[in-house]
Amino acid sequence: MTDDGRDPARALVPGETWDVATLLAAHPWPAAFADARRLEWLWHVDVDLAPDRLWPLISDVSRLNRALGNPPMQFVERDGQRWGRGRYGGVLHEWLEVPWNWLAGRWFELTRIYQRGGMRALYGVHLLEPRGAGTRLHVYWGVVSRARILELPIRLSFAKMGRAYRRVVPCLAAEVARADAARAGLDAVALYHPPAPALPAAAAARLARLGDQLVADGVDATTVRRLVDWVRTADDLDLERIRSRERARAWGLDEDDVLRACLHATRAGMLELTWDVVCPHCRGVRDATARLGELPGRGACAACGIEFGTDADDTVEISFHVHPSIRTIERRTYCSAEPANKPHIVLQQAVAAGAAVDVDVPDEAGRYRIRLRGATAHGALEVGPDGDGEARWSADGPPARLAVAPRGRLRLENPAGEAHTFAIEAAAALDVALRPGRLLSFQDFRDLFSEEYLGTDIQLAVGEQTILFTDVVGSTAMYAERGDPAAFVEVKRHFDEVFRIIGAHRGAVVKTIGDAAMGAFNDPLDAVRAAAAIHAAFPPGRGAAAIRLRISINTGPCIAVRLNAAIDYFGNAVNVAAKLQAAAEAWQVAVSEATLAAPGVAAWLAGQGAALEDVDLDVKGLVETVRARRWTVLREPG
Repeated sequence: MTDDGRDPARALVPGETWDVATLLAAHPWPAAFADARRLEWLWHVDVDLAPDRLWPLISDVSRLNRALGNPPMQFVERDGQRWGRGRYGGVLHEWLEVPWNWLAGRWFELTRIYQRGGMRALYGVHLLEPRGAGTRLHVYWGVVSRARILELPIRLSFAKMGRAYRRVVPCLAAEVARADAARAGLDAVALYHPPAPALPAAAAARLARLGDQLVADGVDATTVRRLVDWVRTADDLDLERIRSRERARAWGLDEDDVLRACLHATRAGMLELTWDVVCPHCRGVRDATARLGELPGRGACAACGIEFGTDADDTVEISFHVHPSIRTIERRTYCSAEPANKPHIVLQQAVAAGAAVDVDVPDEAGRYRIRLRGATAHGALEVGPDGDGEARWSADGPPARLAVAPRGRLRLENPAGEAHTFAIEAAAALDVALRPGRLLSFQDFRDLFSEEYLGTDIQLAVGEQTILFTDVVGSTAMYAERGDPAAFVEVKRHFDEVFRIIGAHRGAVVKTIGDAAMGAFNDPLDAVRAAAAIHAAFPPGRGAAAIRLRISINTGPCIAVRLNAAIDYFGNAVNVAAKLQAAAEAWQVAVSEATLAAPGVAAWLAGQGAALEDVDLDVKGLVETVRARRWTVLREPG
């Protein structure tokens, strides 16, 4: 038995019927209430749905509570703690929401300590047991009452909730099964996503008119129809924070088409856009602003005990919201801190001072990040066949590097004098966030929101970008031969074509420098394809005075800064891309090794029959020589 009373030998045995004692051996009450007299309930609900499909429904306790008919709650943060309040049976309850414990796909525990109402403490466990192709859901609730005279209404309330679980959970599972069969996704689960009331006539007319306007402006009609229908019919919980990438995946549409529709809808007045400062640990929104120029340089999350800069790649996200002229979104909260709000956290476990807890490692093999609450340093957990059957992770040492076999055990030790919360996170982000690097390298955003700018003291990380430079070869001779006015017209036409091609290949023009253009792409392959298309637009054989271009490409992390009220990119990746211009001549592309190593680039070039020459370039300020390849895309006839 572990130091907190948890019995690792009482792991879940398929087919076993669990009673209260069995469940509490594996999921004991918090120590402060372990010996208190309590009321207890344990319900078992069997459904024909696999645990991995049932977990998203059960772990999103806000939606589950709403489906069960439980009343909404209100939450506030005070001194890094989350406090809740709500009315049950006409009685106002107020409580401290203790951070939850969970292992994704298997179980979660919640504790509430009440300051007001009929209860002193509430403890709950939801546990998913695989049973053949289905799942048995075990739901435990325990209450420490404030006085025995109050226990009758508490018993009646929980008896009603038990009936609701037995009615609602099978209905939810059946709806999910039907949605899966129809490939409709969770949006089609009515108990989970109930439709909103009909819009007032004026708002409905405005929404329809704006949708027609977007289609007339060239936005994809299918995407616009999905967006308009969703804004009209989705429930408030869905529309509180619209994430374009999540919507694209839910609808099975192209992410760029959905982002483009959301941006144009924002300009038209259907949606609003916010720059959200998010905690890098819990992913909760800590601050939000409608203007990029008002984005703060730092953020803080008292609940996670950290401060952070918004210059990190994962601390700023962009989301959309319904414009209030279309629909007023009523923020109603039915729960707080549930695992569904933190899908990147696979395991979260609080361990009391001087205690230890044994937990299972995640089912899925792979690499995970491990950390303590409030700590910025991460360790690593490798789950795979070469790992040990068990391992230990102590809070008193540096971030650990552990290897555990699937279905192995991990002992979490806390020798410190205060409680610690241990977390295991997916190393590969479960990321549907729209980040600044994607938005600032999206041509529609730069065209529609050209007035947006960064604060003068803000350096915004935009992650890995692929930077493409074009430059006119022999521009001095062209100006001398054709005269300034005629040459300028030709250069302007060339810019129009280059800009069009960059945008068509999912990139954005960052700036022009004389006769050169700088573009940015999220996908290196898009940049390489764009380079080939640009050269094809200015082929040889059009005379000595025709535009001839050289192109260079490099991939690496960048930062966005304010330069002359515009958003510019800086960093070593930009510097190397610019310097690589010296390695190319007309109709050639100098491609760095970093770009060539990106997924799909080498294979695509091989498919084009590209003959690549090695190029070494010494760049001032860099110790190592820059290695690149030169690709001659087109050749002068003869």
